[in-house]
Amino acid sequence: MSYTTLALNIENHIAHIQLNRPAKLNTLIMEFWQEMVDAFAEIEKTASARVVVISSTGKHFTAGLDLNAFGNIASDMQSATDPARIREQMRNNVREMQESFTVIEKCRLPVLVAVQGGCIGGGVDLVSACDMRYCTEDAFFTIQEINIGMTADVGTLQRLPHLIPSGIVRELAYTGRRMMSAESKEVGLVNHVYKDADAMISGVLEIAETIASKSPLAVHGTKEMLNYTRDHSVDDALNYMSVWQSGMFFSNDLFEAAKANAEKRKPVFDDLLPPRKLVRRQP
Repeated sequence: MSYTTLALNIENHIAHIQLNRPAKLNTLIMEFWQEMVDAFAEIEKTASARVVVISSTGKHFTAGLDLNAFGNIASDMQSATDPARIREQMRNNVREMQESFTVIEKCRLPVLVAVQGGCIGGGVDLVSACDMRYCTEDAFFTIQEINIGMTADVGTLQRLPHLIPSGIVRELAYTGRRMMSAESKEVGLVNHVYKDADAMISGVLEIAETIASKSPLAVHGTKEMLNYTRDHSVDDALNYMSVWQSGMFFSNDLFEAAKANAEKRKPVFDDLLPPRKLVRRQP
């Protein structure tokens, strides 16, 4: 599949997505929102993929939403004969854009993101949906929406409070100030700060390689449990864990890990099966 706003490469069990409009500061145009969904659908279908890395090109990770791309929506709202109907349609549009980052969270593979320069507006929504975040010394994060008279609406306000203290989230969301790399590390938004983009990509890919070497089934289960635990009580999460383990515990991966350990070698695990739809649309 070809893309206009990003590039996707799957190699050595790592799916690498790169935002690919550096001359435009990787602003998020209309095509981007569908291409993120399409890219993750392609990754899910590729059985050899075991971990995802998202990075960018150029000076900035992303300058956020391209407001010019949304001129038609504003025009439709102004010309609508029934404001209620066009606003119902607007709700559907927002839900569609939210899905572009929800696919990151729903992906059964861990998703690592590497940020250089500015991560602005929609970029914060994106990184909030990832499993782990890394950045360069020159990186900064801005909840830009408040600066243009709107409320952030595609995931930042819902996911960021689970990652960093609520007071910090509120300050960033109310003021629209920049949070620089050192502070982002201090509050726990990013795992590590690298000197420059080359060092960051090298380091993040090394972490991705380590994850890819583990049991894909165990990694999938770990992400499933962590996401479920975030949104449920401890007792509910423990109960779900017992149900999951009753079905997944006695896997080939478990026995391969034990055998490899006894033989003092690296284990070799089978890929996960790609998701299969029960009903396929006829051509």
